[in-house]
Amino acid sequence: MSRNFYILAAALGLFALLSAAMALVPSGFQPGLPNNGSLWRTVAMFLLLFGLAAALVGVMSHLFEQVDRRGEEARLAARRKRRGPRA
Repeated sequence: MSRNFYILAAALGLFALLSAAMALVPSGFQPGLPNNGSLWRTVAMFLLLFGLAAALVGVMSHLFEQVDRRGEEARLAARRKRRGPRA
């Protein structure tokens, strides 16, 4: 599940970089596109913010999945220890 959030964060980060680059391109190279540099910078900032939020959600979900997995392993190990060796 966390892998999906990492992919989303990478895609949003890429689009944020493209939007930031569009703010630096002169308006003559952008026919039909908004030529206001502040609009591109604002879009880049929001895309970066959403990308960082998606990365945070991915990291947190990965950590919780790891805690669940290790808790389950510890529970099974304790159960095997209580049962003792079987002959």
